[in-house]
Amino acid sequence: MEAQERIVGKAHELFMRYGIRSVSMDEVANQLGISKKTIYQFYTDKDALVEDVIDIELSKSERECAMHKQRSENPIHEIFMAVDMLLEMLTQMNPTVIFDLERYHPKAFRKYSEYKNKFLYSIIRENLDLGKAEGLYREEINTDIMARFRLASIFLVFNPESLNCGKHALPAVIKEITDNFLYGLATPKGQKLIQKYKQQRQKTIHV
Repeated sequence: MEAQERIVGKAHELFMRYGIRSVSMDEVANQLGISKKTIYQFYTDKDALVEDVIDIELSKSERECAMHKQRSENPIHEIFMAVDMLLEMLTQMNPTVIFDLERYHPKAFRKYSEYKNKFLYSIIRENLDLGKAEGLYREEINTDIMARFRLASIFLVFNPESLNCGKHALPAVIKEITDNFLYGLATPKGQKLIQKYKQQRQKTIHV
């Protein structure tokens, strides 16, 4: 593995685990057993390293979203798969990462925001349009408004000041938000599928 790959790989691991602000360039160097000077041969500053780390995370997310779209049985199943991905990501990612981006790394945060507001928005909107076409979501819903609402509600959990989430485990918060979102969208046909996937997950938990 080339030196730059090792550097960005270790930075990605540390930033996701501890948050971006808590990890210094010295810490990245120490973990790799190299000098900080070596890192600066590839990255002019921490901002540049953070950008590469965010690129890795966004590319991974894009691949997983595409996979969910391809493998899902229907739009409701796709949302359950996306929630599973989000829960898995939260086991590996410190929720302060996005807050740190916004506060301390504006260029990387703009890249993340564009990804969220363009790519993720389009994925959610396509899901809503397909769900309406298949009779799973109510025909009268405004897909633009609901897609933006879904985006905003998902990313609430990454803001340490929102929802006072410290009182509740993040999986419980995500489940509550998603249940209300789906039931608000669903037709009777869609509600049967929601129940089906919820029951499947309950069986998995109790196995």
